[in-house]
Amino acid sequence: MPPDTTHTEPALELRGISKYFGDLAALRGVTLRIARGESVLIYGPNGAGKTTLLRTLASLAQPTEGEIWMDGRRMDRYPATCKAKIGFVSHATFLYNDLTVRENLALAGRLFGLRGVEKRVERALELFMLRERAGFLVRNLSRGLQQRVTLARALLHDPDFLLLDEPFTGLDAESTANLENLLRKLPERGKALVFSTHRFAQGASMAQRLVALEKGRISYDGPLTQASLSSLRIEPEAAAIENKVRL
Repeated sequence: MPPDTTHTEPALELRGISKYFGDLAALRGVTLRIARGESVLIYGPNGAGKTTLLRTLASLAQPTEGEIWMDGRRMDRYPATCKAKIGFVSHATFLYNDLTVRENLALAGRLFGLRGVEKRVERALELFMLRERAGFLVRNLSRGLQQRVTLARALLHDPDFLLLDEPFTGLDAESTANLENLLRKLPERGKALVFSTHRFAQGASMAQRLVALEKGRISYDGPLTQASLSSLRIEPEAAAIENKVRL
C-alpha cells in the first residue's frame, strides 16, 4: 500500500495520477508520497511507466488525471517555487551543445537566480571530475562526460528532491563509483533521492524504499527489506541479493 498522503510533513506527492498518450495508459491511478531524507528506487520492466512517473514528479509531464503537490501546495499554482526545489536528470541531457561545460553550468545557475554562481560551478566541476574539460564544447564530449555535466547541473542549485532516470548511463567505473557514493550521502543531508536503474542490485545498494511499477500501476511500495522479489517478478540477477537486502 502507498504511504498515507494526509500527513502534513513536507513532501512531494502524486495524488491519483493517470497519464494517457492516446489510448495508451502510461500511469494508472498512481498515488505516491516522497518525503525529504528518503532514498527511493523506482523499478519495473520496460514500458512500466518509470520515466513518465519521474517526469510527472518533476512536473515536466502534465497528468491527464490527478494532482501534483509539494509541501502542501499544488505545483501548478506555484510552479516556479516548487520546481526550484527539484533537480532532474532524464535520458536526454538537454545541454547546450555549442556552449562549454563551464558555460552550461553557469547558465543554469543564472537561470535559477543563484548567488555565488562561479563558486558553485567550480565546486560542481570538482565534484564530477570535470575541471580539465571545463572549457570543452559539450558537443565534443563523450556520452559519459555529457552525463556527468548533466548530473552536475542537476545538483548545482542544491535541490531538496533529486529525480534521476537511469543516472548511470554512459558512466565509466570510476564515475559510477563516485556517483553512487554521492547519492548515498544525500538522504543524510535531508535530501530526497528518487531514481530508476535497470540494474536492481545497484539500485538496492543505495535505496531504502522500493516502488515497483507494472503496466502503469504501483505493484509494491515499501521497504526493500520487506519486498518479495520473486512475487514482483524481479529478474534472477536481482534475486541473488534478496537475502542480503533482508539483513
